[in-house]
Amino acid sequence: MTNAIDDAVEIHFIGNATVLLRYRELTLLTDPNFLHRGEYAYLGYGLVSRRLTEPALDAAALPRLDAVVLSHLHGDHWDRRARRHLDRSLPVVTTPHAARRLRTVHGFRRAGGLRTWQSCTLRHGDDQVRITALPGRHAGHPVLRRLLPPVMGSMLEFGPPRGPVRLRLYVSGDTLLFDGLDAIAQRFPAADLAVLHLGGTLLPGGFLVTMDGAQGAELARRLQPRLLLPVHYGDYTVMRSPLADFLAAIAQAGLGDRLVRCRHGQRARVSAVKDEAPTVF
Repeated sequence: MTNAIDDAVEIHFIGNATVLLRYRELTLLTDPNFLHRGEYAYLGYGLVSRRLTEPALDAAALPRLDAVVLSHLHGDHWDRRARRHLDRSLPVVTTPHAARRLRTVHGFRRAGGLRTWQSCTLRHGDDQVRITALPGRHAGHPVLRRLLPPVMGSMLEFGPPRGPVRLRLYVSGDTLLFDGLDAIAQRFPAADLAVLHLGGTLLPGGFLVTMDGAQGAELARRLQPRLLLPVHYGDYTVMRSPLADFLAAIAQAGLGDRLVRCRHGQRARVSAVKDEAPTVF
């Protein structure tokens, strides 16, 4: 049985979009990026970006994992250190595009692709997470969307098998704000935490491919999650919208009290108890 006293998700913000999530006996890792400061991530078509920060944890020091949730296959979300150190028998829940490549090129035989609104369920003992792929759009221009890898958001629903959902975590993935995201709130109206990929990533030509602070705040206003955790900012040279942009925008939107102030390297605990404030340590 799930005990209310430990019915919470512990979050370790490793850096960029890499977050370690623990719910009781279940442990998930999102978007594994373990490059060091000064190393370059390959973004495709000859484009690279230099890392400006250190990851809070090395890939070799990761705990036992139940799965990886990967929003898309880009060098700042799945890098050469992840390929080298992650167990190739580990389930990877991702887009069909990324799953095919991970299986055929990199040998991660349990990589599985979900199309938008498809779900899968993972269990560890008396604990369960249901992962649902959500809409995402990595670029506004249709031609650029065809050049960039497909991206997904995800809803992670934690709880006991055959029992009620205790906690819902939304992970945006590298999406821009677009009207298709409104369907998320219609299907999942009560997310406890939104993990938002920000940074305002700009490609040559001035093409925006991740949310800036204003877009992140507007998505938060539309989805109305209980809590907000910004990630994916300030880590690479292509990121042009600092965290301060998002903080100012959510304050203006009246959402500042929902912020989980968990910076790079810190941990936070988000409880299923709705009136219990998150703790950061």
